[in-house]
Amino acid sequence: MSTEEMHNFGKDGIDIALHSFGAWTKSAQAIMVELVDYSKKSVEDSAAAWEKLMGAKSLEKAVEIQAEYLRSSYGGLVAEATKLGELYGDLAKEAYKPFESAAAKAASAS
Repeated sequence: MSTEEMHNFGKDGIDIALHSFGAWTKSAQAIMVELVDYSKKSVEDSAAAWEKLMGAKSLEKAVEIQAEYLRSSYGGLVAEATKLGELYGDLAKEAYKPFESAAAKAASAS
């Protein structure tokens, strides 16, 4: 391998690492924003349910409020888990792209 080829190989490796790191950073930021938004909404929903619960005039109404809150919370958790799964999947795809193109480039060169 010539000096120029080694230089290009090293440069390509650094470019791949930087692109991959950029994808990780962008995706991690999106995931963190999603988690913060979900946490904030969860706290707000919990406070609202607690307020309703404190205003319940009967045990039956309190049980109804609690059941409604649990159904809503579970639905929100499932939706959030699905959304986060998609974000993590996108993260993996984006982080792999630079390596995929480098592998294709290496395969076509040989």
